Amino acid sequence: MGDEKIFSGTEQTRQSLRPPIRGKRHMAVSGHSLATHAAMRMLDRGGNAVDAGVAGAMCLAVLQPDMVSFAGVAPLLIHHAPSGKTLAVTGLGPWPAAADTDLFLQHHQGAVPDGILRTVVPGAPDALILALREFGTLRFADIAADALDLAQNGFPMHQFLHNGILEAESAYRARPENSAVFLPGGKVPEVNEIFVQKDLATTLRAMVQAEATSGKDRISGLQAARDVLYTGTIGKKIAQFHAEHGGLLTLADLAGFSSDLEAPLGFSFGNYTVLTHNAWCQGPVLPMTLNILDGIDLKSMGHNSPLYIHTIAEALKLAFADRERLFGDPRFVDVPIRGLLSPAYGGQRRARISDAAWTIMPPSDDPFAAEGRFAPPTFHPDSDPENIGGNSYTPDTSYICVTDQWGSFFSATPSDMSFDTPLIPGTGLAVSSRGSQSWAVPGHPSCIEGGKRPRLTPTGCLILREGKPWMILGTPGGDVQCQTNLQVLFNVILFGMDPQEAVEAPRFATFCFPDSFSPHTCNKGILRLESRISRDTAAALSAFGHRVHLWPDWSWKAGGACLIVRDGPVMTGGADPRRECCAMAW
Repeated sequence: MGDEKIFSGTEQTRQSLRPPIRGKRHMAVSGHSLATHAAMRMLDRGGNAVDAGVAGAMCLAVLQPDMVSFAGVAPLLIHHAPSGKTLAVTGLGPWPAAADTDLFLQHHQGAVPDGILRTVVPGAPDALILALREFGTLRFADIAADALDLAQNGFPMHQFLHNGILEAESAYRARPENSAVFLPGGKVPEVNEIFVQKDLATTLRAMVQAEATSGKDRISGLQAARDVLYTGTIGKKIAQFHAEHGGLLTLADLAGFSSDLEAPLGFSFGNYTVLTHNAWCQGPVLPMTLNILDGIDLKSMGHNSPLYIHTIAEALKLAFADRERLFGDPRFVDVPIRGLLSPAYGGQRRARISDAAWTIMPPSDDPFAAEGRFAPPTFHPDSDPENIGGNSYTPDTSYICVTDQWGSFFSATPSDMSFDTPLIPGTGLAVSSRGSQSWAVPGHPSCIEGGKRPRLTPTGCLILREGKPWMILGTPGGDVQCQTNLQVLFNVILFGMDPQEAVEAPRFATFCFPDSFSPHTCNKGILRLESRISRDTAAALSAFGHRVHLWPDWSWKAGGACLIVRDGPVMTGGADPRRECCAMAW
């Protein structure tokens, strides 16, 4: 038909693999479609963002049990529109009271070994129920129904979980309790095989039953469900297993725990305010990097140009260097967070960015001076870790964000692994092994102490625009999390991408600092690029001095970002195709 036009009107084009999902009543985005669907079911029945987010987070613990444990960690960010409150829930438990650095120095050569000794108090169940108590509307039985069904009756094995079990197969096989669940019949379950977790269903059912027998009051029922894990039958099984197998966790440790409900850490960047978690996790790395980049015309450099990537990577190195030298549980460690986020300190750090890439961990400046005080003698601004390479299996995480018809927002970054610690028999629970994020190094700000929280990687962020909640954003990915969140945020606010385009754009990440997980490997100078970033760009970055390594296209190690942007009555979501992420709206 030659050049004759077949269609009239404007030709439709799309810059992303998936269309952005839009709605005007409510929306959920998470690391798995069934978790997103569970959240939508709560919203459709009149529940709010917290009801839906907790339901979805519980489902993630069933659907992605290699990377999320119901007895793991779950930092939360909540904006509750009816009350106007914006709060963070820590969702991270401390080391048992009996833990100390000397134990690991004397008996484990300064390592935090795989297994029961890296257990900390589980924070996720308490955090999720605390959120329901303070801001939810539904009963625990309603919230837990879908997670219980998925555990009891199973779900089709998905590719991402299959790959995770396959990669950690030897670790699962080494522990009979874990092998029985994750290697049924002695093999890795195939994709589409129905995967069942009966013992986990038993734990969830015990919590539901405790609520049912507690009386008619919703708050009392939530407390009864929580107590099953911290003082009741499941808690006693956990403590007994530790007592019998050389663990440190006691029933007193469990009974004495509660998550903190605290104000988020805030930082203004132009018309935007970024809210995140405090220095008990890596949350401040994102605003610290924004502080360093403030005033640099990144947009004019061009998206993912060599100069753009180099500048952001160098700023991240500076922020991560300060994380390594200064971050730790603020109950135990004097973290100069005001200084780190001050314009003066940001300017000092910015001045350290040059045309030559840092191939060591950069020195710190003095954030204590920015607060008008002297640095403690434990602060060593020029310390440089050994360059220790390593390609061990990297622990990971998931994510869910929700917004509802009333304008509330919910963010959860649930996590913890099931391959590096034993399942407690009869419970289906891998109790939080986040002790792996501490250091058996005396004087390190994140060294092991009884009652002290490890320096956590999971974090999320809530972004205000002109003072109003506008975007909720998070990702799995360990030390990549803040790097992914930063790039996705810039994709939207600097380059005008819609949320789906923003999560699909190619990514990069620096690793010029000690890994957050034991044995804390450090790969100095390494900058990883997704291979969709051009070879010419890679060559230019090498000329800056970066040790460029390529990830495959759509690498899952570049994160699995989920976000929602709420602009007036319209909400738009982005779900990362690198993983099983899914967005739904109405």
